[in-house]
Amino acid sequence: MSGQNVPRLKKFYAKELLPKLMGELSIKNVMDVPNLKKIVVNMGLGEAVQNPKALESGCDTLRAIAGQKPVVTLARKSIATFKVRENMPIGAMVTLRGHRMWEFFDRFINVALPRVRDFRGIQSRFDGLGNCSIGIKEQIIFPEVDYDKVDKIRGMNITLVTNAKDDKAGKLLLKHLGVPFRN
Repeated sequence: MSGQNVPRLKKFYAKELLPKLMGELSIKNVMDVPNLKKIVVNMGLGEAVQNPKALESGCDTLRAIAGQKPVVTLARKSIATFKVRENMPIGAMVTLRGHRMWEFFDRFINVALPRVRDFRGIQSRFDGLGNCSIGIKEQIIFPEVDYDKVDKIRGMNITLVTNAKDDKAGKLLLKHLGVPFRN
């Protein structure tokens, strides 16, 4: 670990944010302070049923954005109206942890989100356990995606998973890390 470069946001969390959160949430134990555990980036590729190239294109996009190979997700059950059969590939996802997670989070908050058209902040969608889900309508907001190679504009879901005990602590952590929430 000493030979690796520690991500900027991870240093900020450890040195400045940890004591600040302990004071604001009146927590005595350092291990109880909310932390970012993982980030899950999910892209639904329903058109892969008719167009198998869509799955390959979506996986390439996720690979460029996240920096690691995505896992192809399969349909859990057959749905006749959508012409989907059980175990058919219909999406791709990446789970980021450690340094890759912190680097992705930094790029997402400081580079990608400001590129969203008419951006006024993120609506706070929490699940009751401090985890926040963010819907992105266009994958081209990420600078890693080559606009000329994009065959279709696709959306994705980004879930920020924390170890906070409630939404208040999770939102406070993410707000201090730089997530621009809508008021």
